[in-house]
Amino acid sequence: MKVSFTPQGTCSRYFEFEIEDRIIKSMDFVGGCNGNLQGIEALLKGMKVEDAIARLGGIKCGNKATSCPDQISKGLQNAINEGLI
Repeated sequence: MKVSFTPQGTCSRYFEFEIEDRIIKSMDFVGGCNGNLQGIEALLKGMKVEDAIARLGGIKCGNKATSCPDQISKGLQNAINEGLI
């Protein structure tokens, strides 16, 4: 299933996750730091959604209150809360 999320407070403008049986299969991003986001995607592929949320939640970027990893965790949690996955 594909799930989309619009992050807040980051350079990234849009995330799309492909999730199957609560396992992250792939991710696509619009905006943000391309190399860093490709690295994050490579690390998260095959990971359980709950594990990704636990690892990424609360990470900050510089003096910002959030980061792309934190927003990924929020997007995944949002998908769970909405019953999408």
